[in-house]
Order: sequence, then C-alpha cells, then structure tokens
Amino acid sequence: MSDERLDLVISDGIATLTIRRAEKHNALDAEMVDALMPLCRKIERSDAFVVILTGEGGKALSAGGDISAWSALSPEDFGRHWLRDGHQAFDSLARLRQPVIAVLNGSALGGGLELAACADLRIAESHVKIGLPETGLGIIPGWSGTQRTSRRFGGQVVRRMALFGEVFGADEALRLGLVDQVVVTGAGMDAAMELAARLRARSSRATELVKMLVNAAEGEEQGRVLEALAGTVAAASPDLAEGLAAYRERRKPDFRK
Repeated sequence: MSDERLDLVISDGIATLTIRRAEKHNALDAEMVDALMPLCRKIERSDAFVVILTGEGGKALSAGGDISAWSALSPEDFGRHWLRDGHQAFDSLARLRQPVIAVLNGSALGGGLELAACADLRIAESHVKIGLPETGLGIIPGWSGTQRTSRRFGGQVVRRMALFGEVFGADEALRLGLVDQVVVTGAGMDAAMELAARLRARSSRATELVKMLVNAAEGEEQGRVLEALAGTVAAASPDLAEGLAAYRERRKPDFRK
C-alpha cells in the first residue's frame, strides 16, 4: 500500500520521509497510517544509515490524526482499527534499526507529538508549539501519547500537556527534554543533515546495536531485541554451519568440533 502524501526519498544513505498534506497541517488519515508500515519496512531493508522525518510547509510537522477521519467511527472501530493501526504504524517507525531524526519545522500537537516521539532525536524550529490537546476534545492521546511519551519525556511533563492542556514553545520544550535542539525557523533540515554527517562517521553496525539496546532499556521492544541479538550470535557460531551440514548430509551433528 502506498500514499503519495507520504513521500520517501532514499539518497546517499539518507532516508527522508516527508508528510505532504500541508493544506490539512499534515494531519494523518487512515490511508496514510496504513501506508506508514510498508514504508518503514522499505527503509529497514534499504542501505540508509539514518532517517529524517519532517512535514511539508512550515505550520506543522503533523497536526496528528485527522478529526474528520476518526470522529465518525463507532467506538468499536475507533479502538480496534484507528488506535490499534496507529500503534502498529508508529511502533514500526520507533523500532527502525536506523536512527530517526525528526525535524519539527512546524508544530507537533496530539498525534504529531506522538509521531515525533518515535524519533531518536528531535530538532525544533523556533516557532513551533508542542502539546497533547486531546482531553479538550473529550478523547485521549491514543497513539502511545501516554506510554511512549512518558518513557521518553517523563510522566510529569506528559501530565502537564495531557491533563492540563499546557502547550510549550520550542525553548521551553528544549528545557523540558521534549526536543533536543532548537534552531531558527527554516534551519531544521540543515541541522538534521549536520547530524547525519556525524552519524556517517560512526560505525553503522554499532549504532544499530546501541539503538536496539536503548530501546530495550526503555521497554520499547525487549523481547525482539533479546531474540535478535541472541539469534545473530547463534547464526555466527560454527554450530549453525555444522547443524546445517549435518541436516543436508543426513547425519547427526557433531557440535564438539
């Protein structure tokens, strides 16, 4: 499944994923959510060493879920599909093997902040606003807005946004740890490219492993990380070669070699 409003360009080892729906402040509808997972799989299997996530225009990285897309859903469809599909799509972004840099060239509110939280590092341009306004609509932040955001930013700042409706500017977001860097308006992509250059000089394999371990420490994907690391060690062992040779030769393996 593809959606032209999610534009993926992979060039020179950099995967740039741009949300192109500026007329709706880059809000996500069900079709865009469905398209995100296969794009993440494409990135995962590419030669990209870093991912840059951003939005079209200068008003919003994303305004989150398109209200017109979910407000007419039945409670059952809202929970079973809208929220669960969003979780799966955002999980696939957060768990990419490559580091993800989110360029907040516009505000990140609601699902937009939940999307930004999937990144490993967030660069905010100086004009952005950040918050979780959902309870003002009578709904909750449902794309891990109380879970991943609490793990990555701390529960108290999430309480301030989600319970009391506080919206933070870029400088306050930096102080609170919601973003990692603030740059002047229009300089977000340049800053991301500088960080990409720094990543290029480092071991991509070691970087991938460190990301997996930090994710596991945060409770992001402990089971998968443990099995992936253990499976890699087992696959590199002479025991696997002996086991496969014995299988092909229809004999008992000798793991004492």
